[in-house]
Amino acid sequence: MDQPTVTDRGETPPVSTGRLPEDATVDRLVHAVHEEHRSVGEGEIPAGIPAIEEADPDLFGIAVVGTAGRVFCVGDAEHAFSIQSVSKPFTFALVCQALGHEEARERLGVNNTGQPFDSVMAVELNDHRTMNPMVNAGAIATTSHLPGSTAEDKWQHLHEGLSAFAGRDLEVDEAVYEAEVRSNQRNRGIAHLLEAYDHLGFEPDAAVDLYTRQCALLVTAVDLAVMGATLANGGVNPRTGDRVIDPAHCQHVLAVLATSGLYERSGDWLYEVGLPGKSGVSGGIVTASPGKAGLATYSPPLDPAGNSVRGRLATTELAESLGLNLFASRPFSDD
Repeated sequence: MDQPTVTDRGETPPVSTGRLPEDATVDRLVHAVHEEHRSVGEGEIPAGIPAIEEADPDLFGIAVVGTAGRVFCVGDAEHAFSIQSVSKPFTFALVCQALGHEEARERLGVNNTGQPFDSVMAVELNDHRTMNPMVNAGAIATTSHLPGSTAEDKWQHLHEGLSAFAGRDLEVDEAVYEAEVRSNQRNRGIAHLLEAYDHLGFEPDAAVDLYTRQCALLVTAVDLAVMGATLANGGVNPRTGDRVIDPAHCQHVLAVLATSGLYERSGDWLYEVGLPGKSGVSGGIVTASPGKAGLATYSPPLDPAGNSVRGRLATTELAESLGLNLFASRPFSDD
């Protein structure tokens, strides 16, 4: 006979979280890291979407939002850019809330493909087909399972949900959306392949269109930090006080982020940074440290793995200096 769980006994289980350093320390470190890395000249801005390829390579912003609601930011943290793939974990969170995390796992998978983000081979090689919501196949499937019987209903749920994560009404960059519609043949092919395997919850071209519009939402580094802090704060937006998703879903979203958020480089990312994270082609990166904060950066030049060069450097350093790394520990002492 199964033993009763802590939850079954009506008790609230403890959680493994801590606190940020004092406000003055956080502010000083954020500014120091920005100053240290703002002159880094490495990386390339990806071509193909005019609104992205024309971005100023000198743009660089950092934002940290604590679970108590304090915002620490520097540089171009209020500069707007399209969210792109950084939207994936938050859409997955909305689907977990709608379906439950077990049903979401059954439909979407949670394991790393070991393949690039737009791999078709990963769909063919794995029985679950989508594998996880962070690669394009899984992300399109995730969007297809949003509540609503029409594309308009699904978009309303998605838009309202992502806006609730950010704490403000997000707008679509129509130029980015239209450019990506003209070049998303691969995603449309993936969607039709998923439909053939009965792994899609909506008409394939409509699902891709929803996903494309989702990626074109405009955000800032501050927005992303607030969104990350909402996942770190048990699903409650620390700026608005509104509950976006239930606490239990946050841990599952962050688990998938940790294993798959940086695609085939997720192991390297965890090794260096020690935080679940997600990057996007526009140059945004978001990470979350449960119970402590959301951390986001924006800088357009990317490394060969598709991650913002300055963003990766800043995130790595702040994860250590702010005590965010989930795997860091010190020897026990009675003192």
